[in-house]
Amino acid sequence: MSRIEQFQYDNRIVRAFGVAAFVFGLVGMLVGLILAIQLIFPAMNLSQYGIPYTTFGRLRPLHTNAVIFAFVGNGIFMGVYYSLQRLLKARMFSDTLSWIHFWGWQVIILAAAVSLPMGITTSSEYAELAWPIDLLITLIWVVFGINMFGTIIKRRENHLYVAIWFYIATWITVAVLHIVRSFELPYSMFGSYPLFSGVQDALVQWWYGHNAVAFFLTTPYLGMMYYFLPKAANRPVYSYKLSIIHFWALIFIYIWAGPHHLLYSSMPDWVQSLGTVFSIMLIAPSWGGMLNGLLTLRGAWDRVRQDPVLKFMVVAVTAYGMATFEGPMLSIKSVNAISHFTDWTIAHVHVGALGWNGFLTFGVLYWLWPRMYRTQLFSIKLANMHFWLGTLGIIFYAIPLYYAGWAQSLMWKEFTPEGILAWPNFLETVNQIIPMYAMRIIGGTLFFVGTILGVYNLVKTAAQGSFLSNEAAEAPAREGRIAKVAGEYWHKWIEQRPIQMLLLSAVLISIGGIAQIIPMVFIDNQVPKISTVKPYTPLELAGRDIYIREGCVGCHSQMVRPFRSETERYGEYSKSGEYIYDRPFLWGSKRTGPDLMREGTGNQNAKSDRWHYDHMIDPRTMSPGSIMPQYPHLADDELDLSLLPAKISALRTLGTPYAHGYEARAIAEAQAQARTVAGRLTEQGVKDTNMENKEIVALIAYLQRLGTDIHVNQNNQK
Repeated sequence: MSRIEQFQYDNRIVRAFGVAAFVFGLVGMLVGLILAIQLIFPAMNLSQYGIPYTTFGRLRPLHTNAVIFAFVGNGIFMGVYYSLQRLLKARMFSDTLSWIHFWGWQVIILAAAVSLPMGITTSSEYAELAWPIDLLITLIWVVFGINMFGTIIKRRENHLYVAIWFYIATWITVAVLHIVRSFELPYSMFGSYPLFSGVQDALVQWWYGHNAVAFFLTTPYLGMMYYFLPKAANRPVYSYKLSIIHFWALIFIYIWAGPHHLLYSSMPDWVQSLGTVFSIMLIAPSWGGMLNGLLTLRGAWDRVRQDPVLKFMVVAVTAYGMATFEGPMLSIKSVNAISHFTDWTIAHVHVGALGWNGFLTFGVLYWLWPRMYRTQLFSIKLANMHFWLGTLGIIFYAIPLYYAGWAQSLMWKEFTPEGILAWPNFLETVNQIIPMYAMRIIGGTLFFVGTILGVYNLVKTAAQGSFLSNEAAEAPAREGRIAKVAGEYWHKWIEQRPIQMLLLSAVLISIGGIAQIIPMVFIDNQVPKISTVKPYTPLELAGRDIYIREGCVGCHSQMVRPFRSETERYGEYSKSGEYIYDRPFLWGSKRTGPDLMREGTGNQNAKSDRWHYDHMIDPRTMSPGSIMPQYPHLADDELDLSLLPAKISALRTLGTPYAHGYEARAIAEAQAQARTVAGRLTEQGVKDTNMENKEIVALIAYLQRLGTDIHVNQNNQK
């Protein structure tokens, strides 16, 4: 008979991550609310006062990183550290590693909070952080992995419950995604260029970006659902076999779906088709998990009406089901033709972020806090008020943006009976949806106020209780693996073997990435070359990096899709060979402003240097009613060309055909081109002095280059 061992669970680390989750949740949501207000009142960007750090372009990545990695990330670690110990009947492997993990993660978050408003960004969605921060993320993720697997190895429970399967898959997949997306060559303390360029970079980015959503925002939360929902309901999981199918099918299929973000782009059709097929298949395991969660509550619906914890969890799982139905639907080409680049996508993302991640986090916090503080929840009424404010907030956020997305797309595509664009001025399509943006502010405010009430409720719960730092527990000592019993279900074998589960998970999640990325990288004809496409000049390269720094890609795309409405509006559709020197690619995800792919001199939509100058100083002088921030600092700030030699050298190392020794004359060439642009501006009536040494000249040079490598006449013929 096994001896009984006594030990203690570590609640301090759980509390630390929990506190960080709701603090950073408030910060991330506040920044999101500010961004929503900026889209109604451009003056809230504050850039007209020479403050560049609070513009929409710089704050948007701060918002996404704060919500994903600060709020949700800390919520994940809170749930994992609590549930893992109890499922394995063991304290975490190392208290020291736990705290290194905690403080290291907070340092990463603070580094992001400082660097992103400063414009230090790679512009790759969900992977914007500079390369030194990427290295720190890698180190802290390894610390987390050692601590997690050390705990699994020293466990007292042979069987690995389904939640742990999801934790294992999360750890290995996020590690692979992060490492591959971080293949980059630094050229300065914070600057770097990605290994891949153009179409290849786009594929790698959305292989990473989609699966960051899958394996950071989804799989760990599914693990938490499988632990905390049965605990809160005091009922077993509905179906053990369904959980097996859910897990293995999900991690295999999910990794293929990234290209559905690139439909109708310059990506080869075979890649787009793979993304569509696997995205549609994804609905089966996703809804299997949703049904497993909801059916766990069979017979407990009376409790759901009374218990705010279960209310939050039920809506969370329902939102997961809605988002995972909508995702495959948006991957169908005919639907994607309507949704892509519109606010429909923003609504879709926030149903998942606010409903699935937000509400499940709140439910877990409300369940954990009274237990760790050995008391009752301070106020059931406040918790219910939080629930209803949050639910109404999601509704008032999402529904107006669905309407806005449909309105945008229909107006972009509408032609008059005479066959011309009904809304040729892009700004008209923006002004049409301003009321929907206003309603989004109402929804965001309701959700934010509910979160404040939730934080207050948790603080008061802690104040009235007594925290249990080290929770006493006991369990039989583990005596090794249990021998396989004849007739036992086959999956029991792997449930006792964490290393085999890790390796099998790694194999399954690698197949999709290998099948998509390797052909794109090593088969030359996947990206046909265009002889007229040349590398950027040094000044254009400097201007492109300013464009990236200011976050312009957050509102402007550089991808003309092969639709008549787009070729009429913007010019010839984009070719994959046009992007071969783009590091990083800048296709964008949303059009709050018009596409800029054909913005350059000589194309049908070309504008003068003076127009671009005035538009950057105050967009409303050139486009009345514009909601774009002002950028007067670009005309004041000195153009720093000192890094150009290092940039040229790095790009040549990565394959851009700059001549050897070109970096020695790069600065002189940039200065000469800057004088040319400044001369044109003077001829066009701009009276500022010393313009050739200002950042705005480099940005204008870049904008005037866009789309000029292939020549298009007024009939959009190449």
